[in-house]
Amino acid sequence: MLRFFLSTLLLMLSLAAPSMAQSDPTSLFNALGKADFKQAEDVIGQLAASADPRIVPALQAFGEGDLYVRKADGAVFIAKPAGADLALIDPVTGASAGEAPKSAVTKIKVNNTLRRAIRSALGGLTLLSPDRAVRLAAAQAVLQSPSAENLELVEAALAAETDKQVKARMEEARAVSVLASDRSVEEKRASIATVASLGGREAIGILMSVSANLDAGLKPDVDAAIAGIESKLLFWDMGQNIWYGLSLGSVLLLAAIGLAITFGVMGIINMAHGEMVMIGAYSTFMVQQVIRSHYPDLFDWSLAIALPVAFLVTGAVGLVIERGVIRFLYGRPLETLLATWGISLILQQTIRTIFGPTNQEVGNPSWMSGSFALGGLTITWNRLWIVLFSLTIFFALLALMKRSAFGLQMRAVTQNRRMASSMGIRTPWVDAFTFALGSGIAGIAGVALSQIDNVSPNLGQAYIIDSFMVVVFGGVGNLWGTFVGALSLGVLNKFLEPSVGAVLGKILVLVLIILFIQKRPRGLFALKGRAIEA
Repeated sequence: MLRFFLSTLLLMLSLAAPSMAQSDPTSLFNALGKADFKQAEDVIGQLAASADPRIVPALQAFGEGDLYVRKADGAVFIAKPAGADLALIDPVTGASAGEAPKSAVTKIKVNNTLRRAIRSALGGLTLLSPDRAVRLAAAQAVLQSPSAENLELVEAALAAETDKQVKARMEEARAVSVLASDRSVEEKRASIATVASLGGREAIGILMSVSANLDAGLKPDVDAAIAGIESKLLFWDMGQNIWYGLSLGSVLLLAAIGLAITFGVMGIINMAHGEMVMIGAYSTFMVQQVIRSHYPDLFDWSLAIALPVAFLVTGAVGLVIERGVIRFLYGRPLETLLATWGISLILQQTIRTIFGPTNQEVGNPSWMSGSFALGGLTITWNRLWIVLFSLTIFFALLALMKRSAFGLQMRAVTQNRRMASSMGIRTPWVDAFTFALGSGIAGIAGVALSQIDNVSPNLGQAYIIDSFMVVVFGGVGNLWGTFVGALSLGVLNKFLEPSVGAVLGKILVLVLIILFIQKRPRGLFALKGRAIEA
């Protein structure tokens, strides 16, 4: 009787041994030591099916190439550098297993296919984490790496989830897992609709990756879903180009608006205008350097502090240039062009001497970092703030021109200099302060441009030609013309670039402006005045 009992027990244990070994994470990890890539992928699936959260660190180490097999006994460990040797860590318990020389172990190789399987397994294993951010990241990982092995885990996590955002992402993860499983055709058809509702290229990639394993009857559903997504993407791509164009136009508006004032009031071709932009950017750099050194807690306020500093510095430089050089050259446009070009070279070399020729680091405050999605658009915070800032500067300058005594004098000098002088307006000082105002606004533009461009001695050169094109196209001295011209050229550039390239796009824009000026020499919005009409 005893012999019969023992033989029965041994038989039962022998039958149960394979399933016990399969569910034991330690034996599964040890199997990785002698598995090829395909076998390793199967082992990862078995590890994911175990739903044991203890194996997460070991899978992460496997994906990072830190899983090793000991030559002596074939045991697998997580290995970390420990001087000349490696510290061995048990892949399941996380307990220390001593140290071993590098020659005593062999790294387990991992390829991109295994990394995708690992990401999928990690996603499934962390779906029930108490941390909301971890659950959201896990659902995203499952979404990007469809796997039938994760389906039951996703459904269990979905049933227990209460957070709306995480639950919505888990429903999408369940849909892609269903498409990779052997569920019914009706369930897969519903999952195709769920994936299609994601929109974007991510959804197209998911549908294309699983389409090869779907029933032939589902191919029309997949093709229709992809076609619908692509039509929406075409619409959003057009919207994205318009946004990029408006963003570029706002940058051109900032760079050109000061030039529109000086060119319109005095008729001076100021080739040093770009250097005013550059000085404004370097003023921002200096303000941030002082704040970093002495008041680091105020860094988020650095741009607000830099704005008046840049305006005053560049305004003072502009006043000195006008009083020292330009006032002797009125009525001589060629000499003015050559003089301001020489000044621009002097200013560039001065900055190179002080700060060096390399780019300087100007940081982004926290409120100007990152991006957000608006429908199918991706909008960066720094570009959005620059657009809003450009509009603020434009309307503030417009109010100054229309509502202030100084603005009235500026407009009077623009429309009829002789009549303004006979009415007692001191036209030389109007010229001087107008030039200083235009230079100061260019400095403010430099503050904004320091957030999206390299701060170097050549910063202004990238915008001077475009600024002149904006001013001439919009109408010399007309702020509304500058506004419309900057936004129009910005949008036109962004629609031309994808088809003809950035360089050829700029050439085409220049040609179009030349043809336009042949028909309307005064630009879109020509100023009216006795001096102009005479």
